[in-house]
Amino acid sequence: MTVLTFEDLYARARAVVNPRRLSEDVEVGGVGAALVAESGAVYTGVCVDTACSMGFCAEHAAVAAMVTAGEPGRILQVVAVGWDGRIMPPCGRCRELMRQLHPDNARTEVLVAEGQAVPLADLLPFDWR
Repeated sequence: MTVLTFEDLYARARAVVNPRRLSEDVEVGGVGAALVAESGAVYTGVCVDTACSMGFCAEHAAVAAMVTAGEPGRILQVVAVGWDGRIMPPCGRCRELMRQLHPDNARTEVLVAEGQAVPLADLLPFDWR
């Protein structure tokens, strides 16, 4: 299995960014995410922002696509990209979701800035378990 470069993964995340308003209360696509599953498959997703906070992040959408496809939950790499092309480290909720999916996700490489990837465990230094 070949792991993608973060440049390739960034391009995949950037490709799904498409900010638009679906209704008066919902905006989507302002952030795109891409992740590499243990199988080597790449899954992408976009954020859904709602007026009453019932939306979800792009990382959640990518994770949902991955588990829908039958993957076991192991994530090797992940990146999120804003509408302006800026790399966006995952929020706490996304960090926790990815960490709980699979015990080895503590080692998931997360792109947090251009040229800077860190293990997910570094973003969650005090595991609640």
